[in-house]
Amino acid sequence: MEIKKLASAGTMESSDAYVEIEPATGLEITLESVVSQQFGDSIRQVVRDVLTEQGVENAKIRVVDRGALECVIRARVETAIVRGGN
Repeated sequence: MEIKKLASAGTMESSDAYVEIEPATGLEITLESVVSQQFGDSIRQVVRDVLTEQGVENAKIRVVDRGALECVIRARVETAIVRGGN
């Protein structure tokens, strides 16, 4: 899937994640998280997995995590991809 425009999903509320995605060359993942020391690698891997599953090869993605569960992060990334691809 090709990302055509800037898109976002989620909120900055506790236990949620805010995700922004925009067109780019290659993949660039930026993570801001209150638990990045403990779970940063896992969160980045979830984001990479969703991007791969959706066929996204070129995008800049920013994740601001506020303690979200993996399923929430996955849903936010998927939603941002769909919004950015339309």
